[in-house]
Order: sequence, then C-alpha cells, then structure tokens
Amino acid sequence: MDDHVKSSRELIELLQDIERRSRRRPDELLQQEGPHRAWEGILFSVLEMPVVASLEQVKEILNIPPAMTLVPGTRHWMLGIANVRGNLLPVTDLQAFLGGPRIPIEKRSRVLVIEQRGSQSGLLVGSVRGLRHFSTEQEVEVPSLPDPIRPYVSQAFRLDDQVWPVFDMRRLADAPAFQVAAL
Repeated sequence: MDDHVKSSRELIELLQDIERRSRRRPDELLQQEGPHRAWEGILFSVLEMPVVASLEQVKEILNIPPAMTLVPGTRHWMLGIANVRGNLLPVTDLQAFLGGPRIPIEKRSRVLVIEQRGSQSGLLVGSVRGLRHFSTEQEVEVPSLPDPIRPYVSQAFRLDDQVWPVFDMRRLADAPAFQVAAL
C-alpha cells in the first residue's frame, strides 16, 4: 500500500509539472515572431467566391435558428431576429447585403456570429467549408475582386492552388450601410 501512495504522489507531482509547463507554453508561443506564426480562418463562399474570415472575428458558427421573427421596415437583406439561447440575434443575408441573390436556406447553410460595438449579429452564409491554418509565408497579394467584396478584403492567403481573400468582419461591421438596416 505504501508503494501505491508513493506512486500516487509521484503521479500528482508529474501532473502538476505538466500543468506548469503547459501554462508557460502559450506565453512562449505568443512571443514567437517570424515566418511560422499561424493565422486561423473559417472558409466559406460569398457571391460564388471562396473567402476566409479570421477565427478571431467569428464568435460562433450556428445552424440556422429554427425560427426568425421578421422585422417590418427593414432592408431586403435583413432576415430577422432570432432567439439564440435567450439572446436576440439580428440575422443578415451576407450575400444579399453585398448585392447578390438571397442565399437559399438549406442543410449546409450556417450563421456566422460576429460582434459589433458590444452586440452580436448573425451573417447567413451558404455553407462553411472548414477551418484552416495559414502561415505568413502563404500570404499573397490580394487578387482582383468584384466591387461588392473589395471594401471588406484586407489580405489574402494561398492554400494549395487557390487564393483565399480575407473577408474582414470588422470592416463589414463598421460599414455605414451595414449599420442601417431600416428603410
């Protein structure tokens, strides 16, 4: 039994040592500079163009809320207000806001939740294609883009043989046209 107690103590000490080292690790990673620093993004498409949004700018990815309340007197791109876990979330059709056709709500449709000035908004997108990590070495020049998307793109990355423009959710949230959904 004494061996068991000793081994339990050793196990606890080992776990405490692992915890101490793991808590130091994030600080060390944040201090790393250079070409291997990672950038994380959520891949989706808008106006038939593949784009990526910073994971830091997307607070949550939701399935389509089961019910949305239409808000009279709003622009065609404002889908309504949804109750998400007791919080009211205005939901916008991102593609319609950018001048494209409304996104058909299907199984793969998702709502990207962003924060703007302390409140949250939802952006309907056709689907989310995944989460990807990019290194600064993969950053490329922003390609020629359609006029509706151009103001919201800040940079681009190359992944395999495809260029992914970075759709900046902060630029979208700060755009006067996005802030005024009333007619």
